[in-house]
Amino acid sequence: MTVNTIALTTLDGKATTLAELSDGATLVVNVASKCGLTPQYSALEKLAKDYGDRGLTVVGVPCNQFMGQEPGTAEEIQTFCSSTYGVTFPLLEKTDVNGEGRHPLYAELTKATDADGEAGDIQWNFEKFLLAPGGEVVNRFRPRTEPDAPEVISAIEAVLPG
Repeated sequence: MTVNTIALTTLDGKATTLAELSDGATLVVNVASKCGLTPQYSALEKLAKDYGDRGLTVVGVPCNQFMGQEPGTAEEIQTFCSSTYGVTFPLLEKTDVNGEGRHPLYAELTKATDADGEAGDIQWNFEKFLLAPGGEVVNRFRPRTEPDAPEVISAIEAVLPG
């Protein structure tokens, strides 16, 4: 099983996989609507727009495991994301990223190391994983690394075709 073939469910309840959502590079981010880092949605949407034509898909994964910062229903999450930040990239159903109920996607993603060589649990909302086309995890960026930080942009450009 590769990360790209793990069964997922979209925010609106449809079965999917990362392979179905993205045929290129993918940036998977656990997101929350009521977090100090929530304004990162703006930069994530800009990445989706700026690099979408070159093969990048941003995928948001709502998670309520960090101080209950994503308490809403699927409809409330979708409305908040689209009306507040103009989010057009795909969102998955609310998902556990840590602990016993950790989704299989995150069981795989959390094996990847960050710039300091550390793997393991998600630290907070807005942790980012960059997957190359084909599903290999090539970078892990911790929550406080902004989506438009130079190291994120250069990593994205390195896995996009031409």
